[in-house]
Amino acid sequence: MIGLAAVLNAGTRSDYVPLVEKIGEKHGVPAAFIHAVIRAESNYDPRAVSAKGAAGLMQLMPDTAERYGVKDIFDAADNLEGGVKYLKDLIQLYDGRRDLVLAAYNAGQAAVKKYGGVPPYPETQAYIAVVRSSYESGIVRDRAVIYKYYDAQGSVCYSTRRPGSSPGLPEKP
Repeated sequence: MIGLAAVLNAGTRSDYVPLVEKIGEKHGVPAAFIHAVIRAESNYDPRAVSAKGAAGLMQLMPDTAERYGVKDIFDAADNLEGGVKYLKDLIQLYDGRRDLVLAAYNAGQAAVKKYGGVPPYPETQAYIAVVRSSYESGIVRDRAVIYKYYDAQGSVCYSTRRPGSSPGLPEKP
């Protein structure tokens, strides 16, 4: 939850609107949902650090930041990029079920798995309520684009990555 330091050092939502919209669109995650998470996580303080070691606008844990390629956890753009990639993965993993996405973001995927849903942690339940108050939709949809291509053997393949954008996917015909 938001600490006093985050409230005193917070930026404003408007400081980050263009960046959130750009990164949200890039990854197909609604900007309003990203803003709700930022507000609950850091209250727009890019220098925020939690007692557990989560840092930056999206309050990424160091291992999560590393997994998502964040080089500077206190750089707003880098932190947002990693945090939104993580949110996108959670949205896909939990079929857009907002409460499960938020529970996993706050308490971890292992806790969601252990309890078969939202864990009974007061902090996690309060976190979900805070985000819900800013983002009313019960389901978060990513806007993934599906690309169709043919592999070397002529089989039809589908991917969320643009053909030719990563190893193993052929160039567009």
